[in-house]
Amino acid sequence: MEPVKKMNRIFSLLLFCIIAYSYSLGQSPSFDTFTNPVIPGDHPDCTLTKIGNDFYTTGSSFNPTPVIYHSTDLVHWEAIAQPVSAAWSNYGDAPGGGCWGGQIVYYNNKYWDFFGRAFVMYFVTADKPEGPWSTPILMNVPSRVPGFGADNSIFIDDDGKWYLLVKNGRENNWIVELGSNGQPQGAIYDLRWLNPAPSYPYSWAEGPVMWKHNGYYYYSFARDVGGGQKVFRSTTLTDDKNSWENLGDFFNESDPLKYQSLFQNPNHSSAAIELDDGTSWVVHPVWRRGVSNEWLGQGRQGLLNQVIYDANDKPIADYPVNQPKDAPKLPSSGIPWMVPHSDFFDSVKVNPEWSFLGYTPNNTYSLTDRPGWLRLSPKSSSKANTVIKNDGEHNYSLITRLEFDAMSKNDEAGLRIIRGDATKYVKLASSLNADGKRIIFFSFENTRYEVENSVGDTLWLRMIRVNHKIGGYYSSNGNDWVKVGQDVDISSIDSYTDPGYQVWEGTRQGLYVQGSAAFFDLYIYRDAHTPILAECPANQLGTTRAVKSQDVTVLDNIHANDWALYAGVEFGSNDYPIRNDSLIVTASSVTSGNAVEVWLDSLDTGTKIAECTIGSTGSLNAFNTFTAPVSSSVSGKHDVYLKFTGTGTDKLFQLRTFYFSDTTYSSTSIGELPSNGTPKSFYLGQNYPNPFNPSTTIQFSIPRNSFVTLRLFDALGKHVNDLVSEKLQAGDYRIQWNAQNLASGVYFYRLMAGNFSETKKTVLLK
Repeated sequence: MEPVKKMNRIFSLLLFCIIAYSYSLGQSPSFDTFTNPVIPGDHPDCTLTKIGNDFYTTGSSFNPTPVIYHSTDLVHWEAIAQPVSAAWSNYGDAPGGGCWGGQIVYYNNKYWDFFGRAFVMYFVTADKPEGPWSTPILMNVPSRVPGFGADNSIFIDDDGKWYLLVKNGRENNWIVELGSNGQPQGAIYDLRWLNPAPSYPYSWAEGPVMWKHNGYYYYSFARDVGGGQKVFRSTTLTDDKNSWENLGDFFNESDPLKYQSLFQNPNHSSAAIELDDGTSWVVHPVWRRGVSNEWLGQGRQGLLNQVIYDANDKPIADYPVNQPKDAPKLPSSGIPWMVPHSDFFDSVKVNPEWSFLGYTPNNTYSLTDRPGWLRLSPKSSSKANTVIKNDGEHNYSLITRLEFDAMSKNDEAGLRIIRGDATKYVKLASSLNADGKRIIFFSFENTRYEVENSVGDTLWLRMIRVNHKIGGYYSSNGNDWVKVGQDVDISSIDSYTDPGYQVWEGTRQGLYVQGSAAFFDLYIYRDAHTPILAECPANQLGTTRAVKSQDVTVLDNIHANDWALYAGVEFGSNDYPIRNDSLIVTASSVTSGNAVEVWLDSLDTGTKIAECTIGSTGSLNAFNTFTAPVSSSVSGKHDVYLKFTGTGTDKLFQLRTFYFSDTTYSSTSIGELPSNGTPKSFYLGQNYPNPFNPSTTIQFSIPRNSFVTLRLFDALGKHVNDLVSEKLQAGDYRIQWNAQNLASGVYFYRLMAGNFSETKKTVLLK
């Protein structure tokens, strides 16, 4: 029997190795499908290039510094380079003043990136796509061609010749051969017959791209930025009108789900690239229009769709409908989902995920002045300096820690979200008031809230976005937060009804300084301790979003083996030492025994850290909180997958929020929090979360030893309970209140200590 057992062990080991090897070559089961956008946030005029087993995309950036993205599976993208420096002398410093169009290619044993600036073409070169990139070189314009315009692309033919596809004005479509030095040399093809004046049958016929398939040259272009993509083909590369066949629409405009799509009127598509398995794909930018157009302001987001050739070799690209699509059969190579990610500024170069807003001299920022900190200095006495990332999701929690010594009321440093035309800002910042006192302010348009800054020059700031509402908070330690004023509604940024038709840019988020320099210790995009809206996954399979009431939206249609991905979740680090020992889920269910599994980074090769059983709440309209321990010590940033398990084919439950927390404080005890010193004043914080079900946390501070009462009242003023009634030492405290036995409704809690008394309102929502 022993030889048999040995052979079985060998066979099992070989089988395991084969499976592991197949995963290393192929895609993870987590990535079998994808939902658009694959690059959330503004990604206009994007091109697509395949170089070996790698894919690259870039495009127009307008005012922010342009970014090159890299992928191995066309679904997961990472920012790897900025081909044009923000300190380039020809760069503008106003909306629309940067790079228009752009494409990275590999030719003559080096990498090239071609782009437009002020309707003039340039290129830069590098030995590797990550750079460093050369200073931009101006392209010469042949005398026959009336300028190079913008939104151009590069086509490399099978014979090794390469061409610039030119669009300049409504009727000027040209194909210009390039020499080995990147300058025009050789053939010039005049395609002005394509969109002649005065009728301009294809509006602007802009953003031309070209590729080959089965012996045909395909030439495709957008009608205009409003929508529509057309395609022509020819068996020869020529400017003879009679040799080109008009194939009509490129995207499947007859898709029955077209008018329900959130992303309508696709255009400005890349060239189609063909994989080894014969499938073809494009990336393209589209505004999120949908029914209400409420997210137009976030710009033209980066979408991926498959191209299928019919029996006559006519290419038809999938319409970007609202459903999971089969992903390309490619390995992801561990690249996370493309959302903004945490940065602890522990490198010597600014991460290419960051862009500067407009022309930015190199001396206005540094990561070496103080290792582990980003120093930002104003561009001038009147010009702020801003580093930004795409703002493409509807729920996140931005956190930064900064050191800033404001000298006047015009000095500011902190977080801000900026509309594309740079006319509207959400700002949470440290500054001085007119009396020269330190303040923290939170503002949007004509709404401004100010509180005294009793923390000092070094403090923490946090913005929490819940769809169109944003709240501002500050902290002395990054753990205990104080709200600044009330939430603000930024729908006028998000629904920007004319989304950049003058400047083209989408909404951005990031850090800024004005007046004086500041040091930033970190930037966190999505904090694991802040409730995450389940309705806002970056990717999903089987689930949908549902609206229960005006203020309640959920992840719905959850069945066994469905899953949802929430990207870029920060679980803490040495610079942000938070503890995660519990998973807290808010859900509704009419059954018991089904569960939520939490996996990090992948559903098969990742780490399972929690499993939370969801019990019955009696109704799908009644939400309760369920908790489960986190089984592993978790840190760093991760993509969080929720996998739903259960029996049968019916819907399992509805999910509202989830987050991770340190729950070592019980509902019957008071926990004293770490403090930088004795509090200077009495303080009662707003409970969090609010509304809540059934538990919430209340924080308070007392500057001296006192008998403290924290009393609870219902909406009619009836005394319900005392959450605290004892003598406490001076310090900062928090109590977790469990309202499991109380009915839904409005409640008030009052802190009384000596002559101090303050009352806050909260809502229990079951």
